Amino acid sequence: MLIDRAEIYIRAGKGGDGCVSFLREKYTPKGGPDGGHGGDGGGVYAVADSAIETLLDFAGRHHWRAKNGQPGMGKNMTGKAGVDLIIGLPAGTLIYDRDTDILIKDLSTVGEQICVARGGIGGKGNIAFATPTNQVPREFEKGTEGQERWLRLELKLIADVGFVGLPNAGKSTLLSRLSKARPKIASYPFTTLRPQLGIAELSDDRRIVIADIPGLIQGAHDGAGLGDEFLRHIERTRAILHIIDVGSDLATMPPLESYKAIRNELSRYSEKLANTPEIIAANKIDLTGGSEAADELEQALGKKVLRISAVAGKGLPQLMEALWSLVKTEKISPEPATPLTLPVPPHKR
Repeated sequence: MLIDRAEIYIRAGKGGDGCVSFLREKYTPKGGPDGGHGGDGGGVYAVADSAIETLLDFAGRHHWRAKNGQPGMGKNMTGKAGVDLIIGLPAGTLIYDRDTDILIKDLSTVGEQICVARGGIGGKGNIAFATPTNQVPREFEKGTEGQERWLRLELKLIADVGFVGLPNAGKSTLLSRLSKARPKIASYPFTTLRPQLGIAELSDDRRIVIADIPGLIQGAHDGAGLGDEFLRHIERTRAILHIIDVGSDLATMPPLESYKAIRNELSRYSEKLANTPEIIAANKIDLTGGSEAADELEQALGKKVLRISAVAGKGLPQLMEALWSLVKTEKISPEPATPLTLPVPPHKR
């Protein structure tokens, strides 16, 4: 199950309190102050982990806390620092401060990490307050509280190519033919209910990561059908493959109207998505009238339309080469982000 949104509460560890202590040993019954400092609290870090694919771990666990620092001890012993909490997230996760709606970090690359809550600083022990005029200080500092906040996590799949089209256009069938993904395939609308990822292998050790999202219908931006809930999963893609049914009785509208309807939904959702380079594929040309409909569509659009049949495997090698040529020349434009400036974690004593 793909869980692509979650809200979690995070709290960094509290710094340990400083210690009030005086040296009392044999032959030094009136030793000076020796109260150690408290340990720093553990911080909370988010890291993009290649082994994690969804936000499922956060669906049932909403509170994440780092360990507190230990208080200082006598003999000038510093308390043990709290253990940092590392939260693994799938690459492609956007981290927002829930209350301010500020984007803290876009974890777009595996291994990226950020401190999302700084641990508290350990308090000073009474040894730090000793002076020539105050040789038996009883002052100490309490550790400071760690940062806490609510985060909103949103996952956007990272793929090279995103499939779009009306329900029953053949997107899932095509994904299963081009990759080892096994999406549900059936002859009724909205068979695909969640995004699917697949990897298409080409010759010479080339590969393309493909994202298939549930079918769109006219009015999706207003919530029709499954709405535009999943379009964010193809916002990062380098190219869009627009799949149009040109030969099936299951098509809900003529090919040209189908193309215009989906383009309208993309434009209403995001200007960036609307401007993403696309390849148009006329699917189901093996059916009666399919080739003629593809010719009419190409003439009406004035754009190149590739002829394919996902079921019969026609035109798929040419389609993959076209996608590869487009993908390798396009670079992902990073999304504008307003990173939240977090205090630098304190140096450990």
